[in-house]
Amino acid sequence: MKTPATPRTQAVRPLLWNTHHDQPEARRIAVVALLNAQLADVLDLGLQAKQAHWNVKGPQFAALHGLFDDVAEALDEFADDLAERAVQLGGVARGTLQVLARESRLEAYPLDAFAGAEHLWALSAALARFAHTAREAIHAAEKTGDAGTVDVLTEVSRGVDTLLWKVEAHVALEPRWVPGT
Repeated sequence: MKTPATPRTQAVRPLLWNTHHDQPEARRIAVVALLNAQLADVLDLGLQAKQAHWNVKGPQFAALHGLFDDVAEALDEFADDLAERAVQLGGVARGTLQVLARESRLEAYPLDAFAGAEHLWALSAALARFAHTAREAIHAAEKTGDAGTVDVLTEVSRGVDTLLWKVEAHVALEPRWVPGT
């Protein structure tokens, strides 16, 4: 019979690793937390786009299958930008599944979505929510005085607005789908 492994005792590590970065430590700690919140959301959003990509059905399959994959790829690039900025400031990018599941602020993706319009509405709602939190993060980063992070977040915000426009263009003239209906 196997006995459960005992957790290893880890020394308490500082919130930042040693760096010559010139921004004050308190600012870097706050900005890294802000970036990690966005990272959890964008990773979740990328998985939602892949869920749509894998499961879309209907007459628009080919176009939507490709669109959803393009969205996922763009979100992956945004995740990389956010994570790398956190590390540049001396922080740790927190992008594990466990962190993502605990900290994402997005609604769960509806697993009952099959038709193209259902996926388009579900993904556009998630994109809109992330766009909103990206703009909030820009304002929070501006208050810290970290222009580099403001720039990264602004680029992410513009990019996700473009993705939202491309996704919503497919259903702009259709009635909105509500999960479970």
